[in-house]
Amino acid sequence: MRVVVADDQTEVRLALRLLLESQQMRVVGEAAGMKELFTQVWGQLPDLLLLDWELPHSLSQQELISSLRLLSPHMRVVALSSHMEARQPALKAGADLFISKGSPPNKLIRALQSFTAARA
Repeated sequence: MRVVVADDQTEVRLALRLLLESQQMRVVGEAAGMKELFTQVWGQLPDLLLLDWELPHSLSQQELISSLRLLSPHMRVVALSSHMEARQPALKAGADLFISKGSPPNKLIRALQSFTAARA
């Protein structure tokens, strides 16, 4: 599975990369901001995007996800946030899944493994 990780915090991107790589998932790109995010999705055509829901941008969340999916139509989007109240807006905007940044890592891994199994 080809993954792009988008978060403005270097430590979070690194932790997610290490977690994903420990599960034999390939991180093909990272983004700290919107310009990088669009460049990575366009250039890498990932299967999965881990998207920090609070990543600063000028589009509405729904426009953001729609625009990214135009670049990579088969891509799944997992919204990540420290704020549980972001769950409903993220799902309503088109995210396939919402995971709290406070959740144990194994919850994220189980969810991503279900995406992998669905693609097989």
